[in-house]
Amino acid sequence: MSDSKHYDLIVIGGGPGGYVGAIRAGQLGLKTACVERDKLGGVCLNWGCIPTKALLHNAELYMEAIRHGDEWGIKIDPKHIKVDWEKVIGRSRGITGTLNNGVAFLFRKNKVAHHQGHARIVSGKTPTGPCTVEVLESSGDYYNGAGAKVKETLTADRVLVATGAKPRQLPFAPFDGKTIISSYDAMSLPKRPASMVIVGSGAIGMEFAYFYNAFGTKVTVVEMLDRILPNEDEDISKVANKAFQRQGMEFRVGQTVKAVDKKSGGGVKVTVVDMKDEKKTETIECDVVLVAVGVQGRFDGLFDDKLGIAVEKGHLKTDYRSAKEPTYRTSVPGIYAIGDVIGPPWLAHVASEEAVTCVERMAGHHTLGVDYDSIPGCTYCNPQIASIGLTERQAKEKGLEFTVGTYQLKAHGKAIAVGATDGLVKIIASKPYGEILGAHIIGEDASELIAEVGIAKRLEGTVEDIISTVHAHPTMAESIHEAALATEGRAIHA
Repeated sequence: MSDSKHYDLIVIGGGPGGYVGAIRAGQLGLKTACVERDKLGGVCLNWGCIPTKALLHNAELYMEAIRHGDEWGIKIDPKHIKVDWEKVIGRSRGITGTLNNGVAFLFRKNKVAHHQGHARIVSGKTPTGPCTVEVLESSGDYYNGAGAKVKETLTADRVLVATGAKPRQLPFAPFDGKTIISSYDAMSLPKRPASMVIVGSGAIGMEFAYFYNAFGTKVTVVEMLDRILPNEDEDISKVANKAFQRQGMEFRVGQTVKAVDKKSGGGVKVTVVDMKDEKKTETIECDVVLVAVGVQGRFDGLFDDKLGIAVEKGHLKTDYRSAKEPTYRTSVPGIYAIGDVIGPPWLAHVASEEAVTCVERMAGHHTLGVDYDSIPGCTYCNPQIASIGLTERQAKEKGLEFTVGTYQLKAHGKAIAVGATDGLVKIIASKPYGEILGAHIIGEDASELIAEVGIAKRLEGTVEDIISTVHAHPTMAESIHEAALATEGRAIHA
């Protein structure tokens, strides 16, 4: 077709999955468009990964100066420290503008057409015609495009859905943006609350717990499972619990929120019940409740009802878990999907890798694809937490023969020097060959350190490969070396 509104590929969503997929398609010579209803960069660049790290860095600076300055010989009187909350939040929001412009530049560089508006897929590919996508005005209902006018109609040989995910609500306590909030709202509260209850102790919950606690908010975290950070290795959860309690956070583990009642004069009453004994309840009063109990795929109003797109557990169903070399096809011909919208792991770097794999396979290129057994996950509070591969419990459940090496940072030279001795490195290796099955880190620079183990695991390396690699001294990376040595009972500094 010669119509300028026809493309080889239309990508819906401009986040780290969508924009990366669009750019890669442009590099491969495909005529590509990206439809994004909000700012380029998606949740990650605008409301998630990047701006939250700006907030967390502010919190780290404040914690170091106020709580630990005296250790460094820097005398600071907390009574005379003023926090400009508007500026703290403003810096985080300002960073997003730079990133938006960066994505727009990369689109122009790679000849990707950017269409602003809410997408609606009217048809998939048929023997007689291409996929059809309507672009609606960014008015009406923002979340599903209801009532919005059609600005233009686009067609394409293929459509790639990369619309991400949205926070789950408690069924009895919907978000109001003020007292019952999501992670989006927590990014830009106009005033720091004096007290906050956070429901859920995963990465998002703990990052905001750290941020608000650092600036003086009384934070209580409620987790229905028996420990915080339940997806992490149990040893990591234990270290984290102790570290964050010392910072002043309170935890209610093995408990769940039964009711959230707004008070007439402002604030909220949260009723918490014990998971093992419903007769044991507690009422916690706070200014704000942050709900961080997970996410679900975001595709409200995206598909015409007649398409009958297959959905599984709140996410679009594709072949990414069933096929040896997934193409990320959905149930509708010509429609593909990647990233958070297709399910866990809900990570920006996974979305980017899936997008590249999907687009390259569309173009007929050979690609190794995504190694779902070697996905690093990070939590950016302080101390940081990072992991890859199997936990010790998962290795046991699989019936594997393995050995474990652990190394405490309290004995680590660089950690002592920088005052970051809260932490642990744990490596799980197979027997008898020492293949790396998993690694778990809590401590300074954990999110950077995990990359070394990721490369080793991807290359099917062994602990001996790490042991025989010379690590610079003094560095935090030496802790990886010590943990590897510990799997063979050879640790030097433990």
